[in-house]
Amino acid sequence: MNKQMQDALNKQVARELSASYSYLAMSLYLDGHNFPGAARWMEVQSEEERTHARMLIEYITDRNCEVILETIPQPTHVFESVLSVFKSALDHEQANTAAIHEMYALAKEIEDYATEAKLQWFLSEQVEEEKTAMDLVAQWERAGEEPSAMLILDQAMSSERTTS
Repeated sequence: MNKQMQDALNKQVARELSASYSYLAMSLYLDGHNFPGAARWMEVQSEEERTHARMLIEYITDRNCEVILETIPQPTHVFESVLSVFKSALDHEQANTAAIHEMYALAKEIEDYATEAKLQWFLSEQVEEEKTAMDLVAQWERAGEEPSAMLILDQAMSSERTTS
């Protein structure tokens, strides 16, 4: 594998692990503010991001390349509101999509067809992740600060997706 591609994939592993850490911080914030359904949803997101990192790690090692784990920065753990948590999640997903697009463009440029194929899954996954995040932002915007609406939405999230 091209060294530039290997470096990009290693950087993506760090992004996925950082996203996992960020979603965990969001989960803890939501749990601390008595939104157990939303907290569990974010916890599942955290687990899913670790799974994505593991998929990339396996791919890198399958290509007989070295995985180099980078330092993961401390995630934001202070938010203005529940809505701001979900807006932050959407920002994370959009940044991740941009990074995957860059890697895909690099793979295409250097004619690394195997990596192109691997990244196809991640491209499709990001469409789903962004759509879900956008929908949740819209729902929390509609709920506003209305306690009953927030409670209903939180309860709906507890049953929405409990496994990755």
